[in-house]
Amino acid sequence: MSEQPSTLARRGVGEWAFRSRRAYANPFADVVVDAVFSGPSGRTFTVPAFYDGEATWRVRFSPNVAGEWRYRLLSRPEDPDLTVEGAFEVADRDARGYLRAMPGEAWGFQYESGEPAFILGDTVYNLFGMAHCGGNVDGFLARRAEQGFNLLRVRVPVSPFHPPDGYSAWQTRRTWPWGGSEQAPQLDRFDLPYFRTVDAVVARAEALGIGLEVIMEAWGFEYPFNRRDLFVPEWEELWMRYLIARYDAHNCVAIWTLMNEYEYYPDGDWRYNPVADRWALRMARWVKATAPHGHIVAVHNGPRVPPFARRFQQDPDAIDAIMFQDWGTRDRDLGWLAAGIEEQIATSLEGWGGSAILAEWGYERNPDLPSLIPSHEYCGEDHTRRGAWRGAFSALGIIHGFENSWGPFMLLDEDQPGMAHLLQLRRFFTEIVPFQPLRRAWELAAGDSAESGQRPLALAAPEGDLIAVYLPVGGAVEVVMPRGEGEYRARWFNPVSGALLAAEGAGGRFAAPDVTYLGHPQDWVLLLEAK
Repeated sequence: MSEQPSTLARRGVGEWAFRSRRAYANPFADVVVDAVFSGPSGRTFTVPAFYDGEATWRVRFSPNVAGEWRYRLLSRPEDPDLTVEGAFEVADRDARGYLRAMPGEAWGFQYESGEPAFILGDTVYNLFGMAHCGGNVDGFLARRAEQGFNLLRVRVPVSPFHPPDGYSAWQTRRTWPWGGSEQAPQLDRFDLPYFRTVDAVVARAEALGIGLEVIMEAWGFEYPFNRRDLFVPEWEELWMRYLIARYDAHNCVAIWTLMNEYEYYPDGDWRYNPVADRWALRMARWVKATAPHGHIVAVHNGPRVPPFARRFQQDPDAIDAIMFQDWGTRDRDLGWLAAGIEEQIATSLEGWGGSAILAEWGYERNPDLPSLIPSHEYCGEDHTRRGAWRGAFSALGIIHGFENSWGPFMLLDEDQPGMAHLLQLRRFFTEIVPFQPLRRAWELAAGDSAESGQRPLALAAPEGDLIAVYLPVGGAVEVVMPRGEGEYRARWFNPVSGALLAAEGAGGRFAAPDVTYLGHPQDWVLLLEAK
C-alpha cells in the first residue's frame, strides 16, 4: 500500500508513504530504503527513506524545477512493497528556495532565488525538547518571524546529562530520541513520538519562513557522543541518515551543523585536536553524499587556533561554513565592551574560502533567574549590542542567545533588553543602508585610541560611495573619504535608540555625541553617503 502526491509545487515538500507486509525485527536498521527521483532535465536525486512506525516508510523530497518527475523506490534486501515506481507533476512558482553558501557574495549567503540573506539569528538549542515538554514554541516562532529573524540554532538530540545541574530543569517528559533508555540505550532505533514533535516544529518554521541551523550531534562531551564505544560509526551514520531522510527536504533546514564545538570530539576535551578536524572533513563529505538537496554543511568551533584555512586545507570544499564562536571580554570590568571579537574573527578566518557567521558571543544574562553558568554573569545588554555590531562590522551575519531560551530556562514568551538592540542593528543594515555591497574596510578609519575594543571599524561599498564606521566607545574618528570630503552626506546612527542625527566634521574628522548608557560611553555609527 502506498500514498503518493500526484502534483507538487516547485520547492514544495512532497511526502510519499509506503507500507510493507514484511515483518522486520528492527525496521530502522534491517532494511535500507531509497527513492531515486528524476526530473525533466534527466538529473537524478537519491533520497533516503525513513521508518515512521506501523510498517510504514516515508520519503520526503523537494523538486527544484517544474515539469514531469518520476521516482523508483529501492530496498536492500529487496522488499516487493518497497520496490515501486511512480510519477508526479511539478508546477512552477516563485520560491525563495534554500539558503546557499556564497563566499564573496553579499555576506556569504543568499537564497536560490538570488535574494541576499542578512543573517539574524537566535540560539534555542532545545527548541524541539521544549516543544515536546509543552512550551509555547508556536508563539515563540511567530514572534521571531515578526521580528525579522531568519535563523535559529537548534539541536535534535536533547540530553539530560548536560552539566551543570539544573540545565534541563524545564524537562517535564522524556526527550531521549533513541530507543531504550539513557541507561540502556538502543542506538539503532529512534523514538517516534519525539520525532513527531520535531516534525511539527519544523513544519511551523517552514510555514513562517524561519531557517534552522540543525546541530546533528550536539556537543562532543554529551552523552552518547562522548561514548564512542557505544556510539560507533555504524550508529553515527544511521543517526545522521535518519535526520537527513526526515528533514533534508525542508526549505527551513538551512544548515546542517555536524557538532557544536566539534573539537570536543573524540575524547570530550575542549582543545584544538587535528583528529577532530579529520572527523569533521570525513563526516561533511558523508553528509553531502547522503543529503540530496545540497544544504550548507557547517561546523561550530571551540578553540580559536589555528585558522580554519589551515585546518581544512586537505579538503577545502568539504565544509561550507564556519559557525564562529568568540565572546570577547566578559569579566566584571570589561564585560560591557565585548572587546576582541572582531580581532579574533580576522585571525581565525584569515584565508578562509568558505562562508561564516558569528554564531555565538555569549548568552545575555537574565538577573531574575538563578545563575547556573558563572561565565554568563557579566554578559548584559551592552555585551549583546557591542558583540553584534562587532560581528556585523566584520561583514558576518550574527546569531545571539538569551538566558530566557538558550538552555536551562524556558521563558519563551519574554524577550530580554538586548533584543531591542539586535532589532536596531537589523533595521540599520536592511532598511537604512543596503548591506550587500558593504565589505570590511577597517583601513579607512582611525580613532584616538589604539586599545583593543576601542578602535573604530569600517565597512565600505565599492568605489567608496557608501561608508559606515562603528565607534565602540564613541569619541572621535578620522575617515579616509575616497570621493573627497565635500562629496558625502554625514549622519550619526544611535545603536540604542535607532535615531539618525546630522553629523558635522572637518578634514575627515568627526566627533560622536558625548552620551553614556548603562554607565559607559555609548557606541555610535557614522554613516557617509555619496551625494
